[in-house]
Amino acid sequence: MDPGTTVAVVGRNGAGKTTLLRALLGLTPRAHAELRLGTDDVTALPPHRRGVAWVPQDGALFPHLSALANTAYGLRAHGVPRAEARRTARVHLDRLGVGHLAHRRPAQLSGGQAQRVALARALAVRPRLLLLDEPLAALDQSTRAQVRHALRRHLDGFGGVCLLVTHDPVEAVALADRVLVLDGGRTVQDAPPAEVARRPRSAWVARMLGRNAWPGTLTAEGLAPASGGHLVVAPPADAPAPRPGGPGLAVIAPESVALHPARPAGSPRNAYPCTVTEITALGSRLRVLLTGPDCPDLIAEITPGAAADLGLREGVPVWASVKATDITLVAL
Repeated sequence: MDPGTTVAVVGRNGAGKTTLLRALLGLTPRAHAELRLGTDDVTALPPHRRGVAWVPQDGALFPHLSALANTAYGLRAHGVPRAEARRTARVHLDRLGVGHLAHRRPAQLSGGQAQRVALARALAVRPRLLLLDEPLAALDQSTRAQVRHALRRHLDGFGGVCLLVTHDPVEAVALADRVLVLDGGRTVQDAPPAEVARRPRSAWVARMLGRNAWPGTLTAEGLAPASGGHLVVAPPADAPAPRPGGPGLAVIAPESVALHPARPAGSPRNAYPCTVTEITALGSRLRVLLTGPDCPDLIAEITPGAAADLGLREGVPVWASVKATDITLVAL
């Protein structure tokens, strides 16, 4: 990977994300990873000599040291004189917007502040590989957005390679140059964020990105979902035709699902009788969860006005339709 690249590793619990991270660090005997940094093979080196910095989920700051001393710790461990280490540490704290907190100990910092100090400590030693283990997972929603913005800004100026481990595909798409999707210890997809968002090769990733995802078997017309029913798909003219009989995944954006009080006129190719099971607000729109005998669970996104016109509430029967051209079909 080129210097300056950020790679996000995503997957559900147990996919192998943390095992990969610990193998790169040389911390687990259960897994092995060959690691080359530039032209150097550092596989046989102990963790502290690999040129790798690690920011765990909780930051792992030393509770008895100030933010400044925490940030300077790695530099001092590498033999940098105390005054120089503290100067460099302060520069990194200032860059991350927590320089004014240099005198505070971890117990006096908020979660977001502590994460920035931990990141400053990692960046101060100028690692060639930076490993971030779910750095935003423990933060509340508003703090997470602030730290994500700061993290993106500072990763843009990072001269090494960053590996970001996360369970949140939204976070991965926002921060990474490449996304690596793991499932059961194997790679499911390795692609730019836009490709993962547009054509996810994992139902879990698609759903975490807010899409409807129907795994099933490819057919000549589209897909036979594993949970029953049939889906007709009209792929783009320049897209290769999937081979019938193989596994596939149909991805449908919630805003592409239309709701009707009765069977829609014109006989759309994908129309299903459904029942409303849940309605939730999403900003200025509503998300409607639907279930039906002829299709898997389906999420539609509509305006409050449209919901009022349809008289939607839990238990109300409706028809849902999806245009064949609005479905992305991925061969797995």
